[in-house]
Amino acid sequence: MRRKFGPLTILEYICLVLLALLFIFPLFWMIASSMKPEAEVYHHMNSIKAFLPSFDPSNWFISYKQVLSRFHLLGYIVNSLIYGLCVATGSVIINGMAGYAFAKLNFNGKRVLFGLLLALLIVPLETILISQFTIVQKLGLVDTRLAVILPVLAGAFNIYLFRNFFMAIPAEIIESAKLDGANTWQIFLRIMLPMSKPAVATVGTLAFIGSWNDYIWPLMVLTDKSKFPIQVAITAINSTEPVYTNQVMAVLTISTIPLILIYIVAQRYILEGIGGSGTGIK
Repeated sequence: MRRKFGPLTILEYICLVLLALLFIFPLFWMIASSMKPEAEVYHHMNSIKAFLPSFDPSNWFISYKQVLSRFHLLGYIVNSLIYGLCVATGSVIINGMAGYAFAKLNFNGKRVLFGLLLALLIVPLETILISQFTIVQKLGLVDTRLAVILPVLAGAFNIYLFRNFFMAIPAEIIESAKLDGANTWQIFLRIMLPMSKPAVATVGTLAFIGSWNDYIWPLMVLTDKSKFPIQVAITAINSTEPVYTNQVMAVLTISTIPLILIYIVAQRYILEGIGGSGTGIK
């Protein structure tokens, strides 16, 4: 059924375009500022030229070359990739297992535990940082890569998301697999996860983005600069004299590119996952 195109629809699209421009303009300014000399960054701030790169193409990548020569930026990016991929993979497995248990397994205290899980959704992360750091310190994991990865693998929202998708899968499929000799692990890995691709993509993508953007927790548990992720390194770069705005924008642009690429690739599954419209069942 085709949607009627009337005044309300036109107004809706106008508001959406204006809202999109509101979010896109800072991104355009960041990229444009990274592609011009330092003197030009603020020269045309009151005109549309502020959102345009230098008119001399030879200036486009000078700031990128300079910041790469001044800082070990590639090492920080590799660290962020390691943390992000480990967190994304671990989040899918751990939250998926918990979601499967709440959806399809019967055990004592299931409803109570699930109620406590829902209560955790309203608890801000900042309120448990000190307790979380104390646990990591007692385990002897401070200043290790595991300290960055392990505490963020499980999440109440991710478990809830997996549980909803697994609930939509008919019990007859699981019973048929059991009759064929499949055990619980085989059912989870070979049936439940493949049939919940939107949930897997959503949790994996959100976990990767959350790990990539995380600043406070890595800053608390890491002291070795060689293990810093890109977000912590950006703060160090911004405070290292001399500070050049075009180089700062170049670093921010480099740190943003992976997130944009990942979202473009997984956006269809993310929309299905958050909207709860897909379960993988055809």
